[in-house]
Amino acid sequence: MKFGLDRLLEDPALRAPLKGRRVALLAHPASVTADLTHAMDALATGPDIQLSAAFGPQHGLRGDKQDNMMESPDYLDPALGIPVFSLYGQVRRPTDAMMASFDVLLVDLQDLGCRIYTFITTLRYVLEAAARHGKAVWVLDRPNPAGRPVEGLTLRPGWESFVGAGPMPMRHGLSLAEMGRWFIRTLKLDLDYRVIGMAGWQPGAAPGHGWPLLERTWINPSPNAPNLAMARCYAGTVMLEGTTLSEGRGTTRPLEVFGAPDIDARKLMAKMHEIAPHWLQGCGLRECWFEPTFHKHAGQLCAGVQIHVEHDHYDHAAFRPWRLMALAFKALRALQPDYPLWRDFPYEYERDRLAIDLINGGPLLREWVDDPAARPGDLDTLAMADEAAWVQESEPLLLYR
Repeated sequence: MKFGLDRLLEDPALRAPLKGRRVALLAHPASVTADLTHAMDALATGPDIQLSAAFGPQHGLRGDKQDNMMESPDYLDPALGIPVFSLYGQVRRPTDAMMASFDVLLVDLQDLGCRIYTFITTLRYVLEAAARHGKAVWVLDRPNPAGRPVEGLTLRPGWESFVGAGPMPMRHGLSLAEMGRWFIRTLKLDLDYRVIGMAGWQPGAAPGHGWPLLERTWINPSPNAPNLAMARCYAGTVMLEGTTLSEGRGTTRPLEVFGAPDIDARKLMAKMHEIAPHWLQGCGLRECWFEPTFHKHAGQLCAGVQIHVEHDHYDHAAFRPWRLMALAFKALRALQPDYPLWRDFPYEYERDRLAIDLINGGPLLREWVDDPAARPGDLDTLAMADEAAWVQESEPLLLYR
């Protein structure tokens, strides 16, 4: 199969509309060709394209910022002599001066298929700016490594944020280009939007079920996204960022493990099986121990759980990471009712709303966890309605069937 970037570079007819126009690139470390050349280098040395600027999202164009809320500066690229603007520094939305630097913006970002992953928010912001300034946006499409499954509550009105770009469920099932089509339709944007689509992407095909596992090398789109297993777990484990539990940052398996020094992982897993065993399908759970070298509980031995989603442990259709992590929180509440689970800190610079609520696009999940009378079926009823509505709403946007 071929990604959008490779198709653009190989086909002169696709590049022809760029001739004589100033071209900018929005990219990150995973924006590479099949032979691992970074998009900026490939475009700068290729024919027919005049690169005038580049943009970096959260973690930077080079992916050098390891943690969340670590801002990147603007700078001048030493090799090409073009400005590289940060969309996670002094600003989140491109300024008028940034927009004046190009005629066409090429967006080449590897997404993880999750609402909270901020690259889709950055896509929304550049589409809105392009509509205002009369600029063109082309998305060089890449796979959604989590595939087509949809899961989670829809973001509620008034809960939009940098980790919540719009009313979609946590796991949205779209490629980045398809998400761009949804933004344009939902926000009623008027701009020149083009998709350089993938060739041969089969989002349901084994063994990758979204990621072309035997054809393309995995490169971290952000520093703590080291492999396909993390991408599969992320729509659930990202909620750990709103808790006092470690999500494995500071270990070699971030967002695949979770734990803390003051929990009993074996009892936690047993309670999860007791409460809702059907929410644990499609993966394997294993008790583990880890000591983060940085971030939450740094230098402390944590009792934890690793989620295994490889080989015989993984069933793509059955695995529901958002429900799995909701169940872990519910089980911890049952075992230790007074556990200080919810982390109160300025998450993505929001100081007035709890991080767990920002992550979930509203308070419903937290309220379900904290209500001793709430049952799995109560959350299921809410989520299943949202999931079914999203599948129906997004179906006309699908480019790969």
